Amino acid sequence: MSVIHNTTLCRFELRTESHLALLEYSHLGGQRVSFDHTEVPDALRGRGVGVKLVEAALDEARKQGWQVEPRCSFVAHYLQKHPEAAR
Repeated sequence: MSVIHNTTLCRFELRTESHLALLEYSHLGGQRVSFDHTEVPDALRGRGVGVKLVEAALDEARKQGWQVEPRCSFVAHYLQKHPEAAR
């Protein structure tokens, strides 16, 4: 299961078993980016798919020098549990 960064649609995608999981983001200006919404179909829940999406998105944010605003509750919860990931 690999995460694809779809820059055209401003989202990170993970496709498997004919399902699509995603993390959507939006540019807020400058280097600021909002992680807006994470969606994992019921069939993929409990497999760490959401975590993979968040980790890939945060990795890309570090590479791009983005300042992330976690508007998505799943991302915010992940960052609370893993504060080192916000750096």
